[in-house]
Amino acid sequence: MKKPFLIAEIGINHNGSLNLAKKLINLAKKYNFDAVKFQKRNPDISTPKNQKEKMRDTPWGYISYLDYKKKIEFNLSDYKKIDSYCKKLGIIWFASAWDVDSQIFLRKFKCKFNKVASAMLTNLKLIEEIAKERKHTFISTGMSSIADIKKSLKIFKKYKCKYTLMHCISTYPAEEKNLNLNMIKELKRIFKCDVGYSGHEKTVSPSITAFMLGATVIERHITLDRSMWGTDQSASLSSVGLHNLSSMIQKIPSTLGDGKKKFPREEKKMLTKFKYW
Repeated sequence: MKKPFLIAEIGINHNGSLNLAKKLINLAKKYNFDAVKFQKRNPDISTPKNQKEKMRDTPWGYISYLDYKKKIEFNLSDYKKIDSYCKKLGIIWFASAWDVDSQIFLRKFKCKFNKVASAMLTNLKLIEEIAKERKHTFISTGMSSIADIKKSLKIFKKYKCKYTLMHCISTYPAEEKNLNLNMIKELKRIFKCDVGYSGHEKTVSPSITAFMLGATVIERHITLDRSMWGTDQSASLSSVGLHNLSSMIQKIPSTLGDGKKKFPREEKKMLTKFKYW
């Protein structure tokens, strides 16, 4: 069994701080994740009109939702530094775009992968922009029906763009009773493609279960501290969880073995002790 591709979703847990983003990249690298992922938005475009002027308490004061979104967004200079930092550490980075403008922006960096966020699966204009790049794309399927997925994949097939579907439950944090991990096998059966798992639960075990069910990619949000300010922090794994996830996944292939009945050297020593007749 091959180890899954591990994605550390930094998302917006950096709270607009480049220094914090670098610490999160370091955390992902420390625990052997293959890639880190960010979220890229043009807030003027991607923020719903009915949400823009809503006021909320933030670390920057009582400001509008639109202004808050702008505070946590990285600019071109920031992403150049992220790009340079990831190359220095030897870890892949990419991002999910939440509008066409952001997808075009990301092309400057020639990232190896693209990502479709669950909320964007039915944004067919954006899907078209992503698919025509023909980069391997991870497609999250939270909040979408099988019909929605089929419609989106039709565009990826049109451009002969490779993809991996990601089973996902879009609640933050997600309750284990709602995870429906058998959907990993069902998506694989229906769409005849690789399927991964993007988890938002507080625990590690569902990601291990997902791997055992055939998930080829595991994506988890990461944080330095779940008590930090931000909407996704509580649905993220901190250092202890990341250590447990990484170490468990590394052990699974060797513990599964080859399925052939045989006696390890240590067990042979027990034969004369217990089977003495």
